Amino acid sequence: MAFDIKPIAKKVENLKHLNAERDARMATLQAVRKGKMGEIFSDFFPEGASTPMVANFVDVAARDLAEVLAPLPSFNCSTTNVNSDRARTFADKRGMIANNYVYNSRLQSQMYWGSDWYFSYGFLPIHVEPDFESNLPRIRVEDPMGAYPEFDRFGRCVAYAKRYKKTVAELINEYPEYRGAILGNLGLDQGNVEIEVIRYTDKNVSVMYLPTRQNTVLSYVKNVMGKMTVKVARRPSIDNESRGQFDDVLFVQLARARFANLAMEAAEKSIQAPMVVPHDVMDLPMGPDAIIRTVEPQGVGRLKLEIPNGTFQEQAALQSELRLGARYPEGRTGNIDASIITGQGVQALLGAFDSQIKAGQTILSETFEDVISLCFEMDEKLFNQKKNVRGIAQGAPYELEYLPSKDIKGDTSIEVRYGLMAGLDPSRALIFSLQALGADLVSKDFIRRELPWSINTTLEEQRIEIEKMRDNLSAAITATAQAIPAMAAQGQDPSALIKNIAEVIDRRRKGDSIENAALAVFTPAPAEQPAQGQPEMVPPGSQGPVETPPSPVTPGQPSGGAPQQAAPTDLGSILAGLGG
Repeated sequence: MAFDIKPIAKKVENLKHLNAERDARMATLQAVRKGKMGEIFSDFFPEGASTPMVANFVDVAARDLAEVLAPLPSFNCSTTNVNSDRARTFADKRGMIANNYVYNSRLQSQMYWGSDWYFSYGFLPIHVEPDFESNLPRIRVEDPMGAYPEFDRFGRCVAYAKRYKKTVAELINEYPEYRGAILGNLGLDQGNVEIEVIRYTDKNVSVMYLPTRQNTVLSYVKNVMGKMTVKVARRPSIDNESRGQFDDVLFVQLARARFANLAMEAAEKSIQAPMVVPHDVMDLPMGPDAIIRTVEPQGVGRLKLEIPNGTFQEQAALQSELRLGARYPEGRTGNIDASIITGQGVQALLGAFDSQIKAGQTILSETFEDVISLCFEMDEKLFNQKKNVRGIAQGAPYELEYLPSKDIKGDTSIEVRYGLMAGLDPSRALIFSLQALGADLVSKDFIRRELPWSINTTLEEQRIEIEKMRDNLSAAITATAQAIPAMAAQGQDPSALIKNIAEVIDRRRKGDSIENAALAVFTPAPAEQPAQGQPEMVPPGSQGPVETPPSPVTPGQPSGGAPQQAAPTDLGSILAGLGG
């Protein structure tokens, strides 16, 4: 049965018509950010001055917002059975698989573009596509310009169309079998002419066609996943229509640029104003050191052009309106009044900015959960083979071998968190965490997981514990060395202990860890056991071991005649003796 493109083409045309006003807003915003304001609003600029004379506030604010929102959250898989080591291992392995999807897709660098598009256009499409070269799902962030998502009443994307512009030459190189349909009435010398290409995706098909060439289908593939492979993060709006952060301030930026041009024109005209001279001046010499002869020198000068003071006040008012409409505080540019440089003052200035970042992180975290869940499902369904992957999970590199059907096993759940302190600068995040710990409000594990930078919490906790135990072991060996004078005063021989400590130092110098060196040196030698079956020798006529009478006191021995004992060589015996 032949594929019928007509219903899809009609549906896409309806979506384009429905979003015509949105496309116009997006095109205007793009032109303003590119600095081409004079091309769109040519009547507002004087001839020869199509370029604005002020900074591109919209572009600066959009880039700053994007750079704050761009850092990725943490991707972790958890288990309901926290007491099972096997369940925790299974969850940790899925977490590393999820982080490999992110690392392999270079999602972090893509999000610097994606965050900008999210704030500028009001929504962000994210694709999950099969990468048959690496046998892994690949996450791709796409430009919303020319994108037409369709949603159901639950806000889920059920269809997605994207309009591209490609030249005739590019299309012929990619689809040589459709050379005739692509050229149409064009000649071979018109390869740079751009043609509109539509890519349509839903849960059943993925098709690419040319609407200006009688809907010629270039490619058609059935969706083997049986569900949408495009997820859309949408910025909240009052009318359920995608609106960017700066749609309402473009004309304020235009008025500000217009006022700047008028001020420049007024300054130029005031300098080039005509000369005014008294009636007795017949000739007007010009140039340096020129002499004007007149009896009324006070009447010589240029014509004064008055510039109303309200003009400059209006420029300041426009700047304030621009920041208010864009919700971009003045503190982000470093312009803070000295009278309010306090913690509360700075917090008040940056409160609106932080709330935007937190809202964007909440929306993106939910979208990323859907994206990673779809990656799990695609990996298990399309690439069910053993794979060796490498990546970085929460700041720690790892290497992993896994089989999707065994290590994913239908569990596509994922926990995506930006953290409680995400969006705060590191100094404020550190102060907040220390105060919360000091008040016993949270645990150290919770603070590690909520930090605004990426760390492996489990591995970091192990490292901290190892460092503490190494410090304790080093302190124990140091305390043992300090006990040498006391041993000598008691008549014991400390030479064996000195030899052991010297050997520990030598092993550390050769690169051994403190725990390996202490274990090798202070481990006591195994006691000699009598041979199996050999009876213990007992003197004839006695019922037990012979008690040796105390020997007389000899020089060099302690009082009482007891023989001198050998110094203990194991660390535990030494520390036990020091405790009395």
